[in-house]
Amino acid sequence: MPDFKSIDKPFSNKINIDGTSYLYFGGTAYLGIPQNQDFIDLYIEGVKKFGLNNGTSRTNNIQLGIYDEAEKVAAARYGTEAALITSSGYLAAQLTVKALSALGKVIYAPATHPALWLTDQPANQQTFNNWKKETINLINTSGEKKWVLISNSMNNLFPEIYDFNFLTEIQAEKEIILIVDDSHGIGINNNGIGAFINLPLKANIERVVVASMAKALGVDAGLVLGSNAIIEKLKNSNIFVGASPPSAASLFAFIHGEYIYREALKKLHENVALLTANLNTTWAFESGFPAFLSQDATLVDDLLKKNILISSFPYPKPESEPINRIVLSSWHEKEDIEKLIAAINF
Repeated sequence: MPDFKSIDKPFSNKINIDGTSYLYFGGTAYLGIPQNQDFIDLYIEGVKKFGLNNGTSRTNNIQLGIYDEAEKVAAARYGTEAALITSSGYLAAQLTVKALSALGKVIYAPATHPALWLTDQPANQQTFNNWKKETINLINTSGEKKWVLISNSMNNLFPEIYDFNFLTEIQAEKEIILIVDDSHGIGINNNGIGAFINLPLKANIERVVVASMAKALGVDAGLVLGSNAIIEKLKNSNIFVGASPPSAASLFAFIHGEYIYREALKKLHENVALLTANLNTTWAFESGFPAFLSQDATLVDDLLKKNILISSFPYPKPESEPINRIVLSSWHEKEDIEKLIAAINF
């Protein structure tokens, strides 16, 4: 059995191990940015312009202007008043939940990502639909006025994109801060814009989106989207004040690579459409999202025999049964998808 735990080459549509080439359908590089030469060229241009990194606090009296520029670009691109960029998605999530959780009674949605946890895993094993009904009833019948709701924008493992319009059923006198982790949706869902503009727009709901930029966007950084007031509050938090920012070079590529994202998303849509048209009804997936869940426990080994690697790992615990998914990327070519289709429909 080849050693798939010590790969010493970058991931792409193909991985070469011990002289054998495997088609690879896993990971979270949905837009193929880590192997996009145009994006790499922009990154290198950014390195030449700004150097490798910048270890100073964003509150230092001497600053690179590209950080404010990148935040303005992100706010405009994803449909919000303001944005904040950190060195990782985890940091973005933690500074947000820690700063805002004190403003109301906290409720976690099911399967919320660990980056959003305040302490231990929230005890919530129900479905999202059941949670919605319970949350509406709990808030509307409670004497509490201020609430902080924390959720993923979607479940990317068992593909399901969540609809938060149920919050419009909450009484107008209740004040809601909604924190949504859109790490797997931003750059992909809603034609790349992500979750923010689809969150309910209502006077008593403060919308906040956090995200890792390291997945579809291909940048090692974290992002927070929200109102001017929320972003200003977060920028005054101890966590933000004490943290170093991400590489300026990566943000240079992010700013100037919008056309690359658009082209990559178009190709991803074509790949998803091709595979979707050739799957039977046993597969679980969300329209337009590039992850496809199989209930076939033998699929991983069957495809491995045909030199095809897919995502497979136990969840939610190490002793759990593996979940087996095909994940498409913009780096896949039409012939890659066709070979995959022939293998799974054999």
